[in-house]
Amino acid sequence: MAILNSVAALHSDIVTWRRDLHANPELGYDEHRTSAFVAERLREFGCDEVATGLGKTGVVGVIKGRKAPSDADIRVIGLRADMDALPIDEAVDRPYTSTTKGVMHACGHDGHTAMLLGAARYLAETRNFAGTAVMIFQPAEEAGAGAAAMISDGLMDRFGIEQVFAMHNSPGLPVGRFAIRQGPMSASTEGMVIKIEGHGGHASTPHKCINSVLVGAQLTTALQQIVASNIDPLEPAGVSVCVFLSGSSGSVVPQTAELRGTIRTLTPQANQLVKKRVHDIAAGIAQVTGATIDVTYRPGYPAMFNHAAQTDLAMMVAKEVVGEDNVLECRPSLGGEDFGYMLQERPGAYICCGNGDSAGLHHPAYDFNDDAILYGTSFWIKLVERSLVA
Repeated sequence: MAILNSVAALHSDIVTWRRDLHANPELGYDEHRTSAFVAERLREFGCDEVATGLGKTGVVGVIKGRKAPSDADIRVIGLRADMDALPIDEAVDRPYTSTTKGVMHACGHDGHTAMLLGAARYLAETRNFAGTAVMIFQPAEEAGAGAAAMISDGLMDRFGIEQVFAMHNSPGLPVGRFAIRQGPMSASTEGMVIKIEGHGGHASTPHKCINSVLVGAQLTTALQQIVASNIDPLEPAGVSVCVFLSGSSGSVVPQTAELRGTIRTLTPQANQLVKKRVHDIAAGIAQVTGATIDVTYRPGYPAMFNHAAQTDLAMMVAKEVVGEDNVLECRPSLGGEDFGYMLQERPGAYICCGNGDSAGLHHPAYDFNDDAILYGTSFWIKLVERSLVA
């Protein structure tokens, strides 16, 4: 294995940064303290350029290698870490517990930011590569599409990024292991809103009404057949109704109801099929019940696809760091990840780093595992040095 000795020497500093960020979490596009903290560290490290304000609160650090670039295909590589926290009350008392009520780092973005800062410090000191490493500290991954915002502010073109990579911790995966796969890693995340117009009235005369609650219940149940009956059993997909709004009295048949939920698919073909079936089912139930049913969608994050060559590179580097037996092929997730926007702009890959036996992501008892820092930081450094060769 190739855990770098200098990274081990940096470990206590990276842990200190991580715990400071954990104690001072900020929500998407409000990461003002976090951004200032990151920018200050990058300037201390001697980065060739530190840019702030991309995607509102995003930060970019540019580090140029000391070797002259050859005619290699890739001269500029981007590494991305997300910075935002979640609107969750932390449930466990730690020395570095969140000091902001109702906000905590329940997804490990504090660890992601700290590991990339550790890599930036090492790379700025050694510069043992040919080309340019662009360290991307992104806001608002959780809900605000911060990746898209940074791209809109010129991230890729301004810094000449040719490949881009990201890493996320994975609870349940042992520390010292990585997981990755070529192709789809996470799903597209469209919101679904279904509005039902029935005919209200007194509960004593249901035959004179069209009960929007009954219509919504039929629709909720019927939508569950889409994945079971229309999607290849070997292809992950999800249709979930998560909100049901209707009624205000136990003796009144409500006129209207509203369902809200999500559609998760890995391919455009599956997405189109699911939405067609949602409309077909809604139309059928409307015809049977006499209700009016309107279905609309709210765009979410795109599906995230790892590119072949970059996945192979990431796997090779991970094996150098932790050994071949500790790099696994993972299954795709129906969770959302806005790094998919960056992979639509440039080839790249997203890799998972083991967080051990921790609480799950977005859980109030979650904490990033500081033992994972050695592996994640070493991976970033090796990835730059293997990618940008003279």
